[in-house]
Amino acid sequence: MITILAVIYVVFISLGLPDSLFGAAWPVVHIDFGVEESFASLYSIITGLCTGGASFLSGKVIRKFGTPTVTFVSTLLTSAGLLGISFSPNIWVMMFFTIVLGYGAGAIDTALNNYVSLHYETRHMNWLHCFWGVGVTISPIILSFFLNDGSSWRNGFRVIALLQFLIAMIVAIFINKWKKLDTAAEEADAGLKTPNKSFFEILKTKGLKTSILSLGLYCGMEFLLGTWGATFLVNAFGESPDKAARWISLYYGGIMLGRLISGFVSLKVDDNNMIRGGIVISFLGMIILALPFGSTSILGLLLIGIGFGPVFPSVLHSVPSRFGKDYSADITGYHMAGAYAVGFLAQLSFGYIASWTTFKITPFVLLGFVLLLFAANERAIKKTKTVD
Repeated sequence: MITILAVIYVVFISLGLPDSLFGAAWPVVHIDFGVEESFASLYSIITGLCTGGASFLSGKVIRKFGTPTVTFVSTLLTSAGLLGISFSPNIWVMMFFTIVLGYGAGAIDTALNNYVSLHYETRHMNWLHCFWGVGVTISPIILSFFLNDGSSWRNGFRVIALLQFLIAMIVAIFINKWKKLDTAAEEADAGLKTPNKSFFEILKTKGLKTSILSLGLYCGMEFLLGTWGATFLVNAFGESPDKAARWISLYYGGIMLGRLISGFVSLKVDDNNMIRGGIVISFLGMIILALPFGSTSILGLLLIGIGFGPVFPSVLHSVPSRFGKDYSADITGYHMAGAYAVGFLAQLSFGYIASWTTFKITPFVLLGFVLLLFAANERAIKKTKTVD
């Protein structure tokens, strides 16, 4: 059990590796391909549709093939997608490999989050997502080295693709042992049995739609900063692309730190209050980012990241307690799919609006989103009656 948990920790790094790469590279990539900055929104649409679609269907896939197999295949898909992007001769070939990347990311995301929410304590969910933070933090750093020395962004993508492949090989080494453990869990846990309810019947579960919306609002903010954060820093603060990539690493490092701390705090604090605390801290970071303190304001990214830390893992970990274990795989998948849909729609809309106006509106848009998140989360807690 401990060995498999260690493997899952490593796999969570692979979940984060691709997530911050595109946004950090886009200030250079769009010039290389000769497209407008706002074209990143099309990338976001494709990624969102593929990732969300994979998440939506993942409940059935997980029950049929099991979490270990889904994890292995999905990690290979993300590696292949990143490698294909690095060799793309134009933006349209890049979009094709983005589909591969999106499907791989969506399936593994739901599989692991459901598995952990069912079989491990809240602290592990936070610490595992902290390892996701390791992945999203080191990706821009690795990329910045290639941007700084004048070599192509493509080499950065190839290095990350190689790391993904190595992680897939680690899963392959332990996959048989994991399958045996997974089989025992299936026999003991009704949550992994084939459900009798349809999608629409499950969707009628009290508080589910509001809970999905709250996760979507969170993802909207996380995706917005991940995709447009570097562009915001280049446009609003005059930072060079390589320095902007490093600043974004500070934001992702904050998420990683927030989840590390949350793992310990969750020993005494429940999921609902972890979410509330994270919202308050991120709100303070957004205020700092909005203040006219010059480059010092960029430090608000660290506080935003720390606040974001516990929100995503705590919402997902609360699924079995809020909605029961019987349909947790499906409900987790619906959360992921809905969250991606709302998140990418918000990111897409922001990309076009900021391109027409100015990227300086970024912190103010974030403040609006975080207030909506607070309201939606409180509504979900009330409907599911999990308030202490």
